[in-house]
Amino acid sequence: MPPDQRATDQREPDRREIELVRERLRAEQGEFVPHRALPILDEVIATVLSQHTSGGNSSRAFAQLKERFPTWEQVLDAAPEQVVVAIRCGGMAEQKTRRIQQLLAIIEDREHCLDLDRLNGLDDAAIDDYLTSLPGVGAKTAACVLVFAMGRAAFPVDTHVHRIATRLGWVPRGTTAERTYRILNPLIPPASRYELHVQFIRHGRTVCTARQPGCEACVLRDLCPYPGRTVTP
Repeated sequence: MPPDQRATDQREPDRREIELVRERLRAEQGEFVPHRALPILDEVIATVLSQHTSGGNSSRAFAQLKERFPTWEQVLDAAPEQVVVAIRCGGMAEQKTRRIQQLLAIIEDREHCLDLDRLNGLDDAAIDDYLTSLPGVGAKTAACVLVFAMGRAAFPVDTHVHRIATRLGWVPRGTTAERTYRILNPLIPPASRYELHVQFIRHGRTVCTARQPGCEACVLRDLCPYPGRTVTP
């Protein structure tokens, strides 16, 4: 049975535990440096491109898309096959092209332009509702836009964050990523959400990997019920 199919004891983390996790990961990873903020619409597209691929591939796809089509109007008006070629390195290029052109068309129809700066005047719930109404934009993408582009306090849940939260027992096994976001976002102190999200991604890529996690070297080992349920090579 794969390790993640073994049950973990879910318990709601308190703020002391959350802050301890953040402090230990900071001691291991170094001081937190926020990402350079993109315009809201750019972040939406960049996050759609990041789905089901690596960070490096999605970054290259976004850079190539912007180089080939300097404006979002050009992306919307382009032949789909031209967009596919520009973003192919990010994977699932045909599907992502359809989503990007669909959401651009919807935004243009709603806003009468391809700009989402108006969202800065809305509260987080209204922004979430607006973004998740767009094709290909789920809770994770909306949360990424909130935190990375708008400086709002959100805790995006990607595959690494989801895996670590499950292994720590912060959410029950089998909880969806979207439900994990809804559970954890109000529990994690707003000032810690951005940093902890980035820390979990780094930890998930280097230590708490999907297969053969490095439990023996993990700085969270004593806080985590997962090591006692698996044998790590």
